[in-house]
Amino acid sequence: MWFKNLTLLRLMEPFSLTVEALAARLEQHAFQPCPSHHSSAAGWTPPLGRKAVDLIHGVSGRLLICLRTEEKVLPATVVNQTLAERVALIEDQRGGMVRRREKRELRDRIVEDLLPRALTRGRLGYAYLDPAAGWLAVDSASARGVDEIAGMLRKTLGAFPVAPLRVAWSPMTIMTAWLAEGGAPAGFALGDACELREGDDGGGVVRCRGQDLTGDELRGHLRAGKQVTRLGLSWDERVAFVLDEMLVVRRLQFLDVVRESLRDTAADSPEAVFDAEFALMTGELALLLPRLLELFGGEA
Repeated sequence: MWFKNLTLLRLMEPFSLTVEALAARLEQHAFQPCPSHHSSAAGWTPPLGRKAVDLIHGVSGRLLICLRTEEKVLPATVVNQTLAERVALIEDQRGGMVRRREKRELRDRIVEDLLPRALTRGRLGYAYLDPAAGWLAVDSASARGVDEIAGMLRKTLGAFPVAPLRVAWSPMTIMTAWLAEGGAPAGFALGDACELREGDDGGGVVRCRGQDLTGDELRGHLRAGKQVTRLGLSWDERVAFVLDEMLVVRRLQFLDVVRESLRDTAADSPEAVFDAEFALMTGELALLLPRLLELFGGEA
């Protein structure tokens, strides 16, 4: 169980539910397959897989949850083609044009007719609660993925006040300074990926990957006024990632020195491996995240 991305949300109130109470709430919103006449369905599912029954996997006070989502795949081209055929048939029979409102109603009926025959696409979204540290950590770099899990928690718990991560100093300004100086703060090292943008919304964008970030080419872009919006970093030779201007962690990797510590772990089943990886991952992040926030002046 290794997260590939990381978005942090700050819990705005102490999380006081026990594991048992939280599990009971999740059970009320457990995943049910998408009905034939619905376009989507979402609910909680066991993080350890379908053979498991527990909706929470807890290690060292950190609670892993998993949201399963199913969506009907209904290509717009199919809907549009069917709509065009029905509109043409009606206009031939009527001898007149089909109005816009009637087309919308026809489209809605076509979607209802096609949904039971549509293919279903499913996905899993993972997150863990760290009540002691006051975080919800979501394995997603997209706003949609984060909102799905946070929204489902609000629906499940009745209220779940969280806020995006905010720091005192501008990440864009700080990361630009690191790149201009050719190095990262103590404990961190520059990676081989970055993204630079010009100040205005319509400005140019430069994306680099697999490149020496201290080279003259990138320095030229900085002198031209571009700022760093994503920067590859590594921490203590243990974790590598790409950090963006919103402090979303992308391409999260736990390096060999971390993974090698699992070799001495007695893992005689996939569940035991999952448990060991989750414990190791969250332990590393508990050390990394406070240090990362310090680099930007702490939380605002």
